[in-house]
Amino acid sequence: MTITFKLYAGLSEYLPEGATRNSTQIKLQPGDTVNQVIDRCQVPRDLAHLVMLNGIYLATDQRDQSQLKTGDTLAIWPPVAGG
Repeated sequence: MTITFKLYAGLSEYLPEGATRNSTQIKLQPGDTVNQVIDRCQVPRDLAHLVMLNGIYLATDQRDQSQLKTGDTLAIWPPVAGG
């Protein structure tokens, strides 16, 4: 199955080669969870601050239970700093 995986700001360095505009398509196994994708792509969990699945925010405690499906979009932003 395939999902759209998006990483923003400094996290974009964790996208695989060939990603365009902070986005790529990745293949997963049925039943893969959000945290499994985060770990597989080597995104440090402490930098996965704002995680959205199909535009819906997932709290940290929801990421181990949230299974992905074909066509889903997983988008992640790091913590924001600045003034």
